[in-house]
Amino acid sequence: MKNVAIIMGGYSSEYKISLTSGNVVFQNLDRTKYKPYRIHILKEKWVYVDEDEQEFPINKHDFSVEKEGRKITFDVVFNAIHGTPGEDGLMQAYLELLQIPQTSCDYYQAALTFNKRDLLSVLKPYGIKTAQSFYLNQGDAINQEKIMEIVGLPCFVKPNKSGSSFGISKVKESSELLSAIENAYREDNEIIIESFLDGTEVSVGVINYKGEITVLPMTEIVSENDFFDYEAKYLGKSQEITPARISEEVHRKVAETAKKAYEILKMKGFSRSEFIIVNGEPYMLEMNTIPGLTNESILPQQAGKAGISLGQLFENAIELALKISL
Repeated sequence: MKNVAIIMGGYSSEYKISLTSGNVVFQNLDRTKYKPYRIHILKEKWVYVDEDEQEFPINKHDFSVEKEGRKITFDVVFNAIHGTPGEDGLMQAYLELLQIPQTSCDYYQAALTFNKRDLLSVLKPYGIKTAQSFYLNQGDAINQEKIMEIVGLPCFVKPNKSGSSFGISKVKESSELLSAIENAYREDNEIIIESFLDGTEVSVGVINYKGEITVLPMTEIVSENDFFDYEAKYLGKSQEITPARISEEVHRKVAETAKKAYEILKMKGFSRSEFIIVNGEPYMLEMNTIPGLTNESILPQQAGKAGISLGQLFENAIELALKISL
C-alpha cells in the first residue's frame, strides 16, 4: 500500500478552494491501494491533519512526519494546491530535490504556466492566437493613451500570476483604468492588460490518461456577470455547459490547439486551458496546472462526461507519477 501525501492550502487567496479540492481527493482514493494523508501547506505551518483533526508538524528536511513515535514518509505527493507554492513550481522543485514523485507538471512548466505573460509569449511563435496585450510591473509609469491604443475598450486588467479570477476587472471606460490597475496590484506586482475578445468562452481539460494525451469534453462558460469572475466560478453565477455548444470543426480546432500547447510545453498531470472562440478561431487566455478538483469543478465534470470517475482520475494521476519516477 502506497502512502499518499495530499498537499492542499497554499499561500494565496485561493487556499480555501484548495482545501476543498484536497479533501475531495482524500475522500475518493481507493483505501485498498493507498493510505492518504491530508497535508496542509500554509504560510504559518506545514502540518499533517489526521482523522481527529489533530495536527502534526511536517519535517521540511525530508518531508516526513512523526506521529506517536513513528516516522511516516510518503511514496508520492498528490498536489492539490492552487496558486503559490503548489502551482508556481516551488513545491515541484522542492519535491524533485527530495526525489519524491508528485502528480503535477515539473517545476519549470509550473512556473511558466503560472505566469500568463511568459506562457503566451512562449506559445505565440507556434501559431497559438492570443489577445492584444500590454504589460506593467509595479512602479512603471502608466501611459493611459498608449495602453488604450494597443488594447482598446473594453479591456481586461489582470494580475499576471494569480488564479480564481482574484484581482481581475473589466474596464469599459478609460476613467476606470487606474482603479482596475490598483485592484490587480493587490494580488501581484506584475499585471497584464488584454483586449476584450467577443466570442464563446470554453474551458478545455487535457490530461495524460493511461499514457495517452487526452482532450476531455469541453465546457462552455456562460457567465451571468460581465466575465467569468470569482462569483461566476464559485457562487453559481454562471452556466457551465458540457459538452460546449460548438460545431465539430471548431471543436476540432480548439482540441488540436489545447493538445498542441500541452505537448509543446512537455506537460504532465492535469491542465485546464481557457479559450475564447472568435469567428471560429480559438484564442488562448491561460493554462491552469492545478485546476479545481471538487465535484462541481470543471475538469472533474469533463472527466465524468468522458466516463472517468473522480477515483479513476485521481488514481491515474498517482500511478503516472509513480511510473515516471521509476
